[in-house]
Amino acid sequence: MISTENLTIAYGDKVIINDLNLTLQKGKITALIGPNGCGKSTLLKALARINKANAGQVLLNNQPLSSYADKQLAQQMSLLPQILITPEGITVQRLVEYGRSPYISHWGKLGDQDKNIVNAAMQETQVSEFATQAVESLSGGQRQRAWIAMILAQDTDIIMLDEPTTYLDLSHQIELMKLMQAMKNKGKTVIVVLHDLNQACRYSDHLVVMKEGAVIAEGEPEEVFTEQLLRDVFSLEAKVIKDPIADTPMCVAY
Repeated sequence: MISTENLTIAYGDKVIINDLNLTLQKGKITALIGPNGCGKSTLLKALARINKANAGQVLLNNQPLSSYADKQLAQQMSLLPQILITPEGITVQRLVEYGRSPYISHWGKLGDQDKNIVNAAMQETQVSEFATQAVESLSGGQRQRAWIAMILAQDTDIIMLDEPTTYLDLSHQIELMKLMQAMKNKGKTVIVVLHDLNQACRYSDHLVVMKEGAVIAEGEPEEVFTEQLLRDVFSLEAKVIKDPIADTPMCVAY
């Protein structure tokens, strides 16, 4: 569904991603993992056409991403970035309604189906009770859930999340991970940047491990998540064992 061909991205003279070829699996949860500064977020933004390629290209359904009109692309993929700028005074309800923007006319009027999608997204993320409150008045975790509701309301086949567990306590992190699995069960493709390696292994189908702008390994967690990889990529001495609940690999540092 989405792939890169010889993708290179640089900020000025600094090359962040160099000649990257990658195909992401349709209908799966793919976690991008790697140390800070390795290019995970840069890659995610390139897949969403926020970062422009210096060379190479991103393909969506075998068509160059550059060939899609903005509204057409927004009906295909959605992105929750790492840094969120909340419009001043906007309510939770209105923020989530923004997710329907790619589907409505210039007059911006929501139809009954749009309203039902918005309400369902708010219920899924447990922010319905805050509907009339200003987003800026919420706690960090509540605010994050409101933004996730907006992404759900956009209802795209591809959903990209850049460190979405930021500001969430552990219970809401787990709820979000389960919500990603529910998205997958509905046929969505989820691409997520995660720092928690054990969450990445437990909840994703496919790992893409990056270091210094390159893909070091990719595959199912059971295949690629090894003690040697943790040493080579994360400079981490850890024991890889089976998660007693999910039967997926997990690491215990020592």
